[in-house]
Amino acid sequence: MGHTATEQAGSGGLTATEHRLANGLRVVLSEDHLTPVAAVCLWYDVGSRHEVKGRTGLAHLFEHLMFQGSSQVKGNGHFELVQGAGGSLNGTTSFERTNYFETMPAHQVELALWLEADRMGSLLTALDEESLENQRDVVKNERRQRYDNVPYGTAFERLVAMAYPEGHPYHHTPIGSMADLDAASLEDAREFFRTYYAPNNAVLAVVGDIDPEQTLAWIEKYFGTIPSHDGKRPPRDGTLPDVIGGQLREVVEEEVPARALMAAYRLPHDGTREADAADLALTVLGGGESSRLHNRLVRRDRTAVAAGFGLLRLAGAPSLGWLDVKTSAGVEVPDIEAAVDEELARFAEEGPTPEEMERAQAQLEREWLDRLATVGGRADELCRYAVLFGDPQLALTAVERVLQVTAEEVRAVAQARLRPDNRAVLVYEPVQGAQQADDTAEDNDAEGESAQ
Repeated sequence: MGHTATEQAGSGGLTATEHRLANGLRVVLSEDHLTPVAAVCLWYDVGSRHEVKGRTGLAHLFEHLMFQGSSQVKGNGHFELVQGAGGSLNGTTSFERTNYFETMPAHQVELALWLEADRMGSLLTALDEESLENQRDVVKNERRQRYDNVPYGTAFERLVAMAYPEGHPYHHTPIGSMADLDAASLEDAREFFRTYYAPNNAVLAVVGDIDPEQTLAWIEKYFGTIPSHDGKRPPRDGTLPDVIGGQLREVVEEEVPARALMAAYRLPHDGTREADAADLALTVLGGGESSRLHNRLVRRDRTAVAAGFGLLRLAGAPSLGWLDVKTSAGVEVPDIEAAVDEELARFAEEGPTPEEMERAQAQLEREWLDRLATVGGRADELCRYAVLFGDPQLALTAVERVLQVTAEEVRAVAQARLRPDNRAVLVYEPVQGAQQADDTAEDNDAEGESAQ
């Protein structure tokens, strides 16, 4: 069953067709013969928000287990077969989904589809204590390398825990805790797979130099016999008040190269016009070297070596506005904080100038074009809109909605949300003996954890 989408205004000539197999697997195909490559992207509707207390990190751990072999592909065979065919691959986990993707020479698309179907349908036959222990150690080491043993490494985790209270499904990040990773059993992993890794809980997108009819026939051949599963529990309610209601604050004394001010603001849910307005506001305020905060703190005052403000879009809970300022040597955090508050208050009062609005919209448009320009990026966007919002076609017109937002809407969302009583603040103070430096540590990837 399927239908062909007509070309939509603002889609840049891109189209996508949608289909659904009898077992519930949603399929999105987008034909593009510009280059002889194609991307296969599979999103499962499971992320860290589906986890329960005491079993955090299971979604990310399972993402790694998906590369440990299946019924007909042993050990590291998935990587070996794809890379041997000239392709690339990986997987990532976020709060709201787990995805797997391959970019292949066009004539090797069937191989990627067969590989994804084999592990969706038969991973349990290969999942054992050895593979669980192997990947448990890999994930724990990833946590050490990217979180626990790098400057500012736990900042995102700390801010998320403050912005989303105890018991909230977004209170913990996808990486999980060491204790919970140690506690995960083989039966936990098997139950997790049976619950969430079913065709009716997934969206498959294939984009690029494909023959849609042949591609759909392969999908039916390899995925069509995998049984659906109806035991999935819906994620817990992520509803929260729009505003935190008071400033939350934590001071961290660690061996970091410079003092830092970080903050998380609750912002509108992804998929709303207000979220697009918030994205534009944060772009004007902290999106690059032309932004207000960079101009004020780095260029003019020279009190900071870096100043950024970005949006983590979330569909099932309030999105997160992420402020990150690293101070210049000798500068105190209260001076930085006062300057930030002054800029936010001025923006809430006046809103963006026409030039700032045009620049911010152009910046978000370029980012959208960059994502859709590659077959892998387009496949990922189609899956994202299908899983989170029920309609992959929205991916092709997302930029039109951003361009329709007005300066007054941007000012209004800043006034309503970018307030001192709607933020969790994290202050880093270097411990005695730590070296002050102008260079900063590479930021943690807030979007997801990858298999490699």
